[in-house]
Amino acid sequence: MALNMRRMIPYGVGVLLLACGSASPTNDRMEADRSSGRSLFNLNCALCHGRDGKLGLNGAKDLTVSMLTKEEMIATVEQGRGAMMPYRDILTSKEIDAVVTYVRSLQKK
Repeated sequence: MALNMRRMIPYGVGVLLLACGSASPTNDRMEADRSSGRSLFNLNCALCHGRDGKLGLNGAKDLTVSMLTKEEMIATVEQGRGAMMPYRDILTSKEIDAVVTYVRSLQKK
């Protein structure tokens, strides 16, 4: 039993260190959302928009110069536009928000 306890201590310390890490939960969540948005974008959008948002295949818009607000982008993804299909029945609202957040990060400043 003492041997099992010695094996468990390093795991407990590791969990404690992770729980008390210095990274901000907000920054971690933002990076996770961006990463999730990037993955979803690459899976669903990059074929026409390109990984950088500039491809323009099948009439897709250059997303790096979009003047749409976040709300307008969300509506476009949900409802579709032109040849772009609606994603409201494919992606959750949280996933759509993550994609839009990622797309907004591609915009030229």
